[in-house]
Amino acid sequence: MPHARHPHGRRHVGTLAALSVGMLMTSGALTPAHAATWPSASGSQPVTATINLTSSKDYGMLRLYGSGALGTGDQSEDQQPILTLAGGVTLKNVIIGAPGADGIHCLGSCTLQNVWWEDVGEDAATFRGGSGATYNVVGGGAKKASDKVFQHNGGGTVNISNFAVQEFKTLYRSCGDCSTQYTRKVNLNTIEVTGTGTTARLVGINVNRNDVATLRGITILNDASRKVIPCQKYNNNTAVGVGPDSTNCLYSASDITYR
Repeated sequence: MPHARHPHGRRHVGTLAALSVGMLMTSGALTPAHAATWPSASGSQPVTATINLTSSKDYGMLRLYGSGALGTGDQSEDQQPILTLAGGVTLKNVIIGAPGADGIHCLGSCTLQNVWWEDVGEDAATFRGGSGATYNVVGGGAKKASDKVFQHNGGGTVNISNFAVQEFKTLYRSCGDCSTQYTRKVNLNTIEVTGTGTTARLVGINVNRNDVATLRGITILNDASRKVIPCQKYNNNTAVGVGPDSTNCLYSASDITYR
């Protein structure tokens, strides 16, 4: 499937019960910890052309990384993904290594379960389904994202739970300039965030499109100066404010814990 261009701001289920943050283990089991335990790979496999999954797949913690035409992890346009998922596909227990190319594309509703990105390329995952799509990110983590982790280009709802993120600029971004725009929703629940001392955003949403972000159980580590912005509001690609409200950014101070 052709890869749409995505200028800045464009590309980049059920929620699990609230559990202690940073409890993500190699096997996919959830156990308490103060910081996420990043998994070791069972093996490594180069990917020279996009793998198109039409049925669910458990990779058993195999590391996939780009090679040849996919052998880049930069922010250049028109990169292809390591994996595309057809509507309804569940992807489990995989590590996306470096180079990460354009990560994973969900073409419809999908579930990413215990997926880890060691060095995010252009984006970790892009969600491209229609207005009724639901995308579930359950467990896993991402780091070294020089721009966005999750890019929501299509419609529907993104649910991210029990996820760890560090060394990033934006965890979730609702497309600011896609040719077809939607009202989008994102739900974050039980997220471990490691700050780096520079400004980062958990979510960026388009209030002029009536996007809604709900944040629960957010734990932010290493951010004494409060550089991490929980909810950034945009009118398409123009920043227009931050912070909770009763319409678009649904959270309160008690939903954010600093450690």
